[in-house]
Amino acid sequence: MPSTIRKIPLDSATHHHAHDFHQIVITLCGSSEFEIEGLGGRINAFSGCIVPANHEHYYAGHGHNRQLILDLPEDAPALTGEHRELVALFDAPRFFALDTPLRHYLAFMESELAQGFDPSVTSFQQDRLAATLLGSLKARLGDATSACQRRIDMPQIDRFIHHHLADELRVADLAKLACLSEAHFSERFRAQTGLSPWQYVKRQRLHAARQLILQSRLPLTDIAIQTGFANQSALSHAFRRSYGVSPRTLRQGTPAPFAPASSAAGKSPLTAPNAYY
Repeated sequence: MPSTIRKIPLDSATHHHAHDFHQIVITLCGSSEFEIEGLGGRINAFSGCIVPANHEHYYAGHGHNRQLILDLPEDAPALTGEHRELVALFDAPRFFALDTPLRHYLAFMESELAQGFDPSVTSFQQDRLAATLLGSLKARLGDATSACQRRIDMPQIDRFIHHHLADELRVADLAKLACLSEAHFSERFRAQTGLSPWQYVKRQRLHAARQLILQSRLPLTDIAIQTGFANQSALSHAFRRSYGVSPRTLRQGTPAPFAPASSAAGKSPLTAPNAYY
């Protein structure tokens, strides 16, 4: 999917949500307030923040304000192909200020957007503009840490994820295990595994859900909750995207197990009270 770039004001009331695409927010005038997974701050003119996909964030505008917002799906041209290294920008939430060269580029972006584009090529032009901005930000905010640094203990990470699949897992929880800051953990994790922590956790959840679908008679709603999805619909959407088939179709094409899975709450590490996705 292509990237989109838009200019909007933010309401003075505080709102919150999460979405399955990455986002860059830059304040053009006025100011705004953002809190992303517990990391918060005021964004004044020519400052911004990085909002990784599926990170709950709270936001509000102050007075007369205007924001430049880049919506960046993980499969957008600005984050794939020759630009694939730019996705590392979204390993963790960050706040930043634009220096003079980036302020000039921001003015150029606004000028280009104001001219309008042929609808048949608009999305590609916006991805080109986005890729240049992302590349410049990445150069200023730093690259991944050196591969010679101490490696993350992945068996320890896997055990923690397995025992907390149904919980609201945050990058900060995993970073604590490695005794690293969230940003350094995310950079080192990607360098070591090729995936962001969020992508890795999602893959583990989907694998666990697939095993339960194939090996138990648990309702899909229960499987979704036990593996960290908000509901059956969220599980089905992620499952189809990763495996190309719905959970129901996979189960219907698989012989039923001889005995139902135990429902005792204390016998499975996948069982926990509430799940978030």
